[in-house]
Amino acid sequence: MLRLVNALESAGHTCTLYLRDQHGWALRQHEAIVREHWPEVRADVRDLARGIDDAHVVVATGWETAYAALVSPARGVRCYLVQDLEHLFHPAGSSTILAEATYRFGLHGITAGPWLAERLRTDYGMVSDHFDFGCDLDTYRGETAPTGDVRRRTGVAYYCRPGTPRRAHEIAVLALARFAGEHPDVPIHCYGTRVRDLPFEAHQHGRLSPVELGELYRRCAAGLVLSATNVSLVPWEMLAAGCVPVVNDAVHNRLVLDNAHVRYTAPSPGAIAHALGELVDAPQDAQHARAVSAASSVSSVDWTDAGRTVAAVFERLVPQVEPSSRSAGLGTARLGRSAQDTTYGKAT
Repeated sequence: MLRLVNALESAGHTCTLYLRDQHGWALRQHEAIVREHWPEVRADVRDLARGIDDAHVVVATGWETAYAALVSPARGVRCYLVQDLEHLFHPAGSSTILAEATYRFGLHGITAGPWLAERLRTDYGMVSDHFDFGCDLDTYRGETAPTGDVRRRTGVAYYCRPGTPRRAHEIAVLALARFAGEHPDVPIHCYGTRVRDLPFEAHQHGRLSPVELGELYRRCAAGLVLSATNVSLVPWEMLAAGCVPVVNDAVHNRLVLDNAHVRYTAPSPGAIAHALGELVDAPQDAQHARAVSAASSVSSVDWTDAGRTVAAVFERLVPQVEPSSRSAGLGTARLGRSAQDTTYGKAT
């Protein structure tokens, strides 16, 4: 979301982030995190509890903030940045009902990838545009040189998110345990969350910075990324680094992650272990050639097109609204949860 804010600002639009605090923090603490991790973002950071100013566009960025966008008296076209079907994140109950209801609020959907836009249109009659995923090529770019004297890739990188059910951690652990039994000499690198009592030997890195993550990918022949709903950014980043992602075969993954270098496989431990094994067992020259091809396949996939797409949607919608004297240029009011969360607020 902050990448999109940066793209809008680069296009000359004025943005403000409204954050919904969930931690009892002072606003300055949230703002400090935004400034530290997204120094290129110039947007004002404000407290949602103090209300939203008029803007050309007001954008909700999570299902809870869709309610705030709906009831605010601020003038501005209402949009909804949808990065996944959030009602599927909860067991059947109140949260599921409340989250799913937001898709019928009449907000204009802007989705991460085409699968979500199609689902929202088909299932909820929600008018939606989509942008294609980008990748931070400066950080993750991998091998693009011809085959030569290069370090052999020796590992498997696993995107470990046991607290996020849609990442299918339990299936991944079963698959990696089987893989480890068949390939005891291949290092397995887990990053994201440290996990106790894994049934196989692994290097547990915990959280890594983007730079550290790029270095890890460039050491590995394969990566494991499972997605039960919308795909994550991780497969693009692995591809850019020349690390071949193994992904569960599903319509939502193939539609969004349309890349011939992704190794799709049935979502079973045996099939996943077999796919990883084929990648690490390949001769060094074949591994390097595959890494070069994978990196080349996303060599133009940055965030520029995504930013242009979102800006074009806003510019198309803005004539429907009388500009407010308090709106500077084309604003985007994006409402987020908290600067501590991985989901961030957005802009006026």
